[in-house]
Amino acid sequence: MARSERDVIDFSALERELQTAVESERKHQRENDAKLRAVSQGVPSYSQFRELVLSCHLKPLDKKDKDGAPRKQPWNPVVLGNK
Repeated sequence: MARSERDVIDFSALERELQTAVESERKHQRENDAKLRAVSQGVPSYSQFRELVLSCHLKPLDKKDKDGAPRKQPWNPVVLGNK
């Protein structure tokens, strides 16, 4: 039985499609959870509701993330240093 091009599976394309679908589902779940939290908190305006949903991808700072601590990544890596 001869194999046609339709029978060949492109695993790299399949992996990319899977990763895109997984990330899309994570984003949807994260935004939905933010919407439910905002409604349960009783935000007074739509603009505040929208800001909560748009900022749901942000993560809180850790205790080790202190103001004045040495930075791992400079704000502007092109500039070598402030003189």
